[in-house]
Amino acid sequence: MRIKRTTPRSGIARRTRLLAAATGLVATAAVVVPAATSAADDSARTFSTAQLSTASDAVRGADVAGTAWGVDAKTKKLVVTVDSTVSQAEIARLKSAAGANADALKIERTPGTFKKLISGGDAIYASSWRCSLGFNVRKGDTYYFVTAGHCTDGAGTWWSNSAHSSTIGSTAGSSFPGNDYGLVKYSGSVSHPGTVGNQDITSAGNPTVNQSVTRRGSTTGTHSGRVTALNQTVNYGGGDVVSGLIKTTVCAEPGDSGGPLYSGTKAIGLTSGGSGNCTSGGTTFFQPVVEALNAYGVSVY
Repeated sequence: MRIKRTTPRSGIARRTRLLAAATGLVATAAVVVPAATSAADDSARTFSTAQLSTASDAVRGADVAGTAWGVDAKTKKLVVTVDSTVSQAEIARLKSAAGANADALKIERTPGTFKKLISGGDAIYASSWRCSLGFNVRKGDTYYFVTAGHCTDGAGTWWSNSAHSSTIGSTAGSSFPGNDYGLVKYSGSVSHPGTVGNQDITSAGNPTVNQSVTRRGSTTGTHSGRVTALNQTVNYGGGDVVSGLIKTTVCAEPGDSGGPLYSGTKAIGLTSGGSGNCTSGGTTFFQPVVEALNAYGVSVY
């Protein structure tokens, strides 16, 4: 599930999906506990990079909502994680789409539903939804914050409270789907320390598999876990497909969208979405923050 923001954009259907995350962090964050069960042929056959790329394109082309996929460098398989909404018929459709490369797919089922989740980690409010602030950033003497793109998509002004009486800034950039990051420019005299809660953030970096990470969101607070895979593509449904995401065991719930993923003093990612909850656990996907910082020419501090 992709961590959702709270409410409609110019596509009522899409806004409805995001509304489920309205009560969560501005940052996208959805986590599911990977209780994986392989449904694919797990033979010793290996596949070339070209074959795996072709299989990945086929999975994307099949357009099955509730799926996430990426190459496992060790097994040379395309691991396709499917949530509870994906039927056996849809799994068969994925394999059929892969054709001669069907054996390259390793299907793993996870409980829950992939969805977008809406400070660092604090709650931020658009006109009709709520998300979580990712990281405070700057370009020279101009200050901004980054959050999830599915939060900034269609948003103009942002407030720090649900009554919309305390303005904090306006959207200056947004990239979603494809990517999942957005930029908001601060206005007025709003305080914007370079911290996530009490944790000072001094740099940004790229994640590594098995790295210990922490997430903060306005719905569920602070939770930790580890990175399990990189360069994941997630199909949230309705044409909302995001690539290049970080897969983790960190839990998240609606409203956590856009919130920060970090390791010590280093910024790592922005909550995009996932499945599960912070009672039973889950799988959550994050937009790498370095990509967002480079896109807007800003830096953490």
